[in-house]
Amino acid sequence: MSAVGAAPAKRLILLVDDDVLILGLLGKFLQLAGYDVRIATSGAMALAMLAESGRVPDLALLDVAMPGMSGLELAERLHADGDIPVMFLSGTDDQATVRQAIDGGAVGYLVKPVDTARIAPSVQAALARADELRQLRGSESRLTQALGQGREVGMAVGILMERNKTDRETAFRTLREHARSHQRKLNDVAAEILQATETLNLFGARAGERERK
Repeated sequence: MSAVGAAPAKRLILLVDDDVLILGLLGKFLQLAGYDVRIATSGAMALAMLAESGRVPDLALLDVAMPGMSGLELAERLHADGDIPVMFLSGTDDQATVRQAIDGGAVGYLVKPVDTARIAPSVQAALARADELRQLRGSESRLTQALGQGREVGMAVGILMERNKTDRETAFRTLREHARSHQRKLNDVAAEILQATETLNLFGARAGERERK
């Protein structure tokens, strides 16, 4: 059990580059910026290191062009094995390479020779972007799971979207927060919304009939 008031664990950055001078430079500046750093000189070494360690990096900074396994290939493995966010390091910023990096799910991109003043801010921005994407995926997953629990929830969300002119995520969040604040099950609240809507539609239909008469 951690001590009361203990400092939070530093965020872990994995650096992978076959150039040991660049590894040393990046590692030094990131450590000075307050990050934990692990370094590897190849994709194979990085994967072996991760397999032995019980800690998943918060971000992997990968050289694009490395002998053997390229940074792009390593990124695919990291996404498949642990969904680790990646940031690429390259000696070129041509559009084809940048496009490959984006397609590979990059949350950041640094060009060699690296401007040392940009290292920490660029990594911080990449981590923030990775956190946003992780939260978004979590929200989508919870929403999909909740909507799959019952037909009533999905229909109630659709009604709220239409009535409040909002998106699906906001409508679902409104429904969930109402259920929590009243300590009720989500499906029960959804069923009530459907019943109320059906009642309103019935009254509307009867009013229309009277007007036609």
